[in-house]
Amino acid sequence: MRYYLMFSAIVLLTAFIAGCNSAETKVSELAQKTETKATPAPAAPSDGARRISVAEAKDLLDKDKAVVIDVRNQGSYDQGHVRGSKLIPAGEILNHVGELPRDKTIITYCS
Repeated sequence: MRYYLMFSAIVLLTAFIAGCNSAETKVSELAQKTETKATPAPAAPSDGARRISVAEAKDLLDKDKAVVIDVRNQGSYDQGHVRGSKLIPAGEILNHVGELPRDKTIITYCS
């Protein structure tokens, strides 16, 4: 059971981290470069990571039902970060799985 929970947490975190480099960024960059009057809506992310709005994130944090994890590097974190977020660089997530709460939504961000 313990390994199943750890494996589930790792899979979930990997999906969130993959969202940082998803095709979604490439689609939005391409849309900005293309000068057309009718811009199609960006495709849904293909990485399977759930996206939430700022309002939803704030609501979860206000209710103490979520934690924010900054997966960037130390330099980026030092330049500015979400207040109350915890720095765990993407490459070190697996080393810190035990530190993540099991009863809260984990919100990761990378930009």
